[in-house]
Amino acid sequence: MRAQERNTHDMIPDDPDRRLTRNETAAALTAVGFPIKAATLATKATRGGGPPFSRFGLRPLYRWGDALAWAQSRLSQPVSSTSELADDRPRSLKPRVTGKGASANSRSNPDAR
Repeated sequence: MRAQERNTHDMIPDDPDRRLTRNETAAALTAVGFPIKAATLATKATRGGGPPFSRFGLRPLYRWGDALAWAQSRLSQPVSSTSELADDRPRSLKPRVTGKGASANSRSNPDAR
């Protein structure tokens, strides 16, 4: 086994109950094929949508099994074409359809003056 493979393997916990720091969680998820940065986990911790975590003092700790389950839950079903994904996108990512006169410009709305 090469040194890089050994180091990557060392980042992946064997115990699903193991608690990891944010940097360790990002490194372990990346090592198993879910590329994510610690900064993204930090953002998700404040805005929601990330893996569950606990605090030890001021330090967030992630249970490895929870973090891995969270990452796996974000995977789409296997597809053979990107067009198959169109209906699975969250509403916020779907193209917006606007009609004529849908401008937010106050000049188009005389009552907004």
